[in-house]
Amino acid sequence: MKMTGLISGVCAVTFLLAGCGKPAATTANTGTPDKNAVTIGFLVKQPDEPWFRNEWKFAQQAADKYGFKLVKIGTQDGEKVLAAIDNLAALGAKGFIICTPNVRLGPAIAARAKACNMKLMTVDDRFVGTGDAFMDVPHMGISAGKIGNAVGEALWEEMQRRGWKMEDTSAMGITQKQLETARERTDGATETLLAKGFPKDRVYIGPLPDKSEVSTAFDAANVLLTQHQGVKNWLVFGMNDESVLGGVRALEGRGYTADNVIGVGIGGSTGMVDWKKEKPTGFYAALLISPKRHGFETAELMYKWITEGVEPPKLTLTSGILIRRDDYQKIMTEQGLL
Repeated sequence: MKMTGLISGVCAVTFLLAGCGKPAATTANTGTPDKNAVTIGFLVKQPDEPWFRNEWKFAQQAADKYGFKLVKIGTQDGEKVLAAIDNLAALGAKGFIICTPNVRLGPAIAARAKACNMKLMTVDDRFVGTGDAFMDVPHMGISAGKIGNAVGEALWEEMQRRGWKMEDTSAMGITQKQLETARERTDGATETLLAKGFPKDRVYIGPLPDKSEVSTAFDAANVLLTQHQGVKNWLVFGMNDESVLGGVRALEGRGYTADNVIGVGIGGSTGMVDWKKEKPTGFYAALLISPKRHGFETAELMYKWITEGVEPPKLTLTSGILIRRDDYQKIMTEQGLL
């Protein structure tokens, strides 16, 4: 934590020393500023992930509806966030929405936005300020604890349907413990399982590094599986689809099949790769969260804030829909994702 604070502090100084309006050389969707049009930025930490690509897609739908220019930029670290803000200022942007690569960059990002006279809204990951308190910035995220509760409920119900014995079953959760929304998801799943009577000493949590990918989750799951051998059946949950897929892949590498694994992800878009396979895998279900709301609505709210002076709600939390192999196409089509 001390090192994280030091890094954040250094980044904050860098942000505050840099001037507004200097064009950045490594940003996307740049062009000549148009003083007669509203320009809004949408910055995401992992632009290659389906979730963020879908957020951009729906944000673009809002831009098309209202006639503003949307500038979509991948900002995987603090330096790229700085470059993006500089680029937006050079383009005459009046505001931006961001899923930050590091929640502790919040104070510096807010200061830069204010210095550049741009409105600021966060999406997905909420800024953390002094004393680990959330910052007073308009935010749209998921109701992480309730999403986690729903994952735990889905795991328990399927376990009961299959008639698994408690003594034959263990549960693994893969998460970024340092990220509040990730921790709340896995804590919620654990909380529900324990409330149903699942033994606490058979729930194992594997930590992820700063980036959640199938490969990093695979490594975390393998550590847990080495530590806890001889388990017949596994429940798998995590902070997102990628973390659960990593756990499922690690189990497959040790000979487990869909008959002995129940994995429930969060997101839905990445997990459907397994549902497209002819043979079922241990990725049983996912809580589909809505990139449409997180993309379209945040862009719409930002536009109205700029043009009408209507500030977005300080906190908007969205929920999820349980989807499975047999119904994901229907539900995701209804949600505009297929």
